[in-house]
Amino acid sequence: MTQILDKVNEPQDLKGLSMEELDTLSAEIRALLIHKINATGGHFGPNLGFIEPTVALHYVFNTPQDKFVFDVSHQCYTHKILTGRKQYFTNPAKYHEISGYTNPQESAHDTFVIGHTSTAPSLAVGLAKARDLQGKTGNVIAIIGDGSLSGGEALEGLDAAAELNSNLIILVNDNEMCIAPDHGGLYKNLALLRQTRGQAECNFFKALGLDYKYVENGNDVRSLIAAFQQVKDVTRPTVVHIHTLKGKGCPQAEANKEAFHWVMPGVLDEKKNHAPAAETYASLTQRHLIEKRKQDPSVIVISPATPGAYGLTPDVRAQLGAGYTDVGIAEEHAVAYASGLAAGGAKPVLQVLSSFVQRTYDQLSQDLALNKNPATLLIHWGGISAGDATHLGIFDIPLISNIPNMVYLAPTGRAEYLAMLDWAMAQKQYPVAIRVPFTDVAETGLPVDKDYAVLNKYQVAEQGREIAVLGLGNFFSLGKSVCGEIHRTLGITPTLINPRYMTGLDKPLLEELKKTHRLVITLEDGVLDGGFGEKVAAFYGNSTMKVLTYGAHKEFTDRVPLEELYRRFRLTKEQIAQDVHDYLK
Repeated sequence: MTQILDKVNEPQDLKGLSMEELDTLSAEIRALLIHKINATGGHFGPNLGFIEPTVALHYVFNTPQDKFVFDVSHQCYTHKILTGRKQYFTNPAKYHEISGYTNPQESAHDTFVIGHTSTAPSLAVGLAKARDLQGKTGNVIAIIGDGSLSGGEALEGLDAAAELNSNLIILVNDNEMCIAPDHGGLYKNLALLRQTRGQAECNFFKALGLDYKYVENGNDVRSLIAAFQQVKDVTRPTVVHIHTLKGKGCPQAEANKEAFHWVMPGVLDEKKNHAPAAETYASLTQRHLIEKRKQDPSVIVISPATPGAYGLTPDVRAQLGAGYTDVGIAEEHAVAYASGLAAGGAKPVLQVLSSFVQRTYDQLSQDLALNKNPATLLIHWGGISAGDATHLGIFDIPLISNIPNMVYLAPTGRAEYLAMLDWAMAQKQYPVAIRVPFTDVAETGLPVDKDYAVLNKYQVAEQGREIAVLGLGNFFSLGKSVCGEIHRTLGITPTLINPRYMTGLDKPLLEELKKTHRLVITLEDGVLDGGFGEKVAAFYGNSTMKVLTYGAHKEFTDRVPLEELYRRFRLTKEQIAQDVHDYLK
């Protein structure tokens, strides 16, 4: 039964509720979220811990006139429920029709499409300044937490906020966690402020010139409403620091906050048969790095706050010991830190998700590549996916492969991946990035080199005629299937090539193909614009060689099924074979 929630369809419906009814509403939303997220997967702990603050915010403020700017926005589920989107959480048929992040196309109560972190203070400062320039009124509230304060942009935004001298409220949701445990001096100050109930003389926010208010029980609606009413319509930038419990109301999530930050469907269901976990490239990577660390104490593994995403579980981190650093949500620092480590003689291995490496372009270029420091970067989750528009892994190839001095490798299988990793960690000439296969762990049967120092040397996997298929990394297996389909339908045996390098061309091989081939096909699991295929097409631009490039279109896809994307991008073997047939015809 949801006796109160049934009556609440818009924020205005909260205004007449009693404190007891608001408590009941929070409990009903918590039960609803536990059921819904267990069914669909999603951000579990952040949302359960931010129910009461969201209820209190909407009770006191008036969106969309007042503006809420959610940092990351992975704690926005209650906000969505209270702003006209309740049906997407109560009706299983509609579960997947809504984004897991804020999106102004869904509701006027959402201010930005947000999925990356540490952005709320900067965005909010911009909104507040625009309001002031136009002589308008209204509150602007930046909502930040889950370790986001450690991101460089958050610090830049807070620094700028102190200059604003008008209404801006920064709600710091302090749940004592990042995704994994938080790290850094800033969080030591938050801990001191918690211990002293906000009274410590050493106060990071006050040092920046911001007003400050502390709420110890950040999951108590009454305390929150009282605090928000005090800061509503303030005329100076003000921080409201609230202490909440991540995963509140679910014992498993409260006890294991890291694992329950984001969950797969069915995480709370009883499983009678526990099949052993299949090997993944994540588990393979960490096991290999543990062994490397045992052999060489200069090996150090770095994660910018997302260790669980690629298998750096607490037990792995414990085995790495001093050879592991979580820098927090600070990808830019992570790259520069890795460059410094390499310059100092250590062997750093930075692991980062494709979506988040986008934040590091300047550090990759200036701090790392320009200095040619031999750090190793492992880029996880690179490839076309059915993910949210905010978390696409299709842009890393153009980003990394076009920086001078960088070597970006695309392994096709287990043995080749480990050989590339060993070489990258041993060599001293280049910064090397490796696109960790975003596939099941498999062997391709190809001969594996141990030394990749002769750059841009492609591997001919199968010699054929007339048509050459370059299957890059994740798409080598697609290339093999395409060759088979062309042979079946056209009677031609294509040449299959494993390019291996994304940062350069094997010009002698490409020249040689001109003699016996008339069509080259490139397959890449990423965006085409600025990517690998365009380099090959540009090479053949003044020749008679025809090039067909296949990959993702330049667009922000949002939760589109992978099979649908493959069809849209003509990435099935049948579509490609049909294109070849049409060309030859």
